[in-house]
Amino acid sequence: MTDRIVLAGASGFIGSHLADAFRREGADVALIGRTGPDAAWGDTSAITRLVDGADLVINLAGKSVNCRYGEGDRQEILRSRIETTRELATAIRAAETPPPLWLNSSTATIYRHAEDRPMTESTGEIGTGFSVSIATTWEDEFFAADLPSTRRVALRMAIVLGDGSALVPLMNLARAGLGGPQLDGAWPSTRARREAGTYHAPGARGGRQRFSWIHIDDVLGSIRFLREHAEIDGVVNLSSPNPSDNRTMMRDLRRALGVPFGLPAWRWMLELGSAAIRTEVELVLKSRWVVPERLTEAGYRFEHPWLDETLKEIVAERRARP
Repeated sequence: MTDRIVLAGASGFIGSHLADAFRREGADVALIGRTGPDAAWGDTSAITRLVDGADLVINLAGKSVNCRYGEGDRQEILRSRIETTRELATAIRAAETPPPLWLNSSTATIYRHAEDRPMTESTGEIGTGFSVSIATTWEDEFFAADLPSTRRVALRMAIVLGDGSALVPLMNLARAGLGGPQLDGAWPSTRARREAGTYHAPGARGGRQRFSWIHIDDVLGSIRFLREHAEIDGVVNLSSPNPSDNRTMMRDLRRALGVPFGLPAWRWMLELGSAAIRTEVELVLKSRWVVPERLTEAGYRFEHPWLDETLKEIVAERRARP
């Protein structure tokens, strides 16, 4: 029997990869987005028809956090996650045959800046600030509805790597000779940014902020694994069991590209550059030390456990493209 999979928010790197992979396996994949193509947000009756009888629902919807955290963007980052998750819950509740499994995107950023020890699902400490508040509110909304026939798992994803991922701009920097570590340091704050939770307080020195990551193949592999393991619900960390740090990651990337050296980027450079390209320094300076305790204890084996080998494979894949 052909699987029916409903994928919401499939326009980005992760969603498009999953949709293509599921279709290659023979699944019937329906997409929900701002304008469809199979159902559009706001058309709850159409979404209900899609999820009714589906084998799996995956929600990746939400405005990208790769932006400046002004008031308007902050509101849209939150709204785009909460409203889509709430609408899916309404549709699933109304379905005659609810899907047995609903996977909802979350983020490994939910944990605090960690330099002292790794954050697991059982021992991790939730952080503070704007990004964390988005993650906790999103998960609260996801688990709030009474859906007794649908198992729910929140995917606390680390940075996802692959051909076409957020790795591409780092590769361009490295090729330009700017592939050294991103270095934290002092930077003046404002009352408005402190109150909004968007100011990044200085943390790890020398580019030693931890870098947690997962290959896109292991995102797909983890989803397959979670489908097979009905005993797993709640929150699950999607990250390699072998996190790195920023300095080592940039070194491994230079080696994969064959670039002999890379100049470092200091905090003041990052702040000015981030403002110019409309993003936030937190994305590279926060120490994310996350490990997948639940997946590994349940027996999942990662296809791409080591960062240096993963980066070499991604670079080779890009070079082999016509």
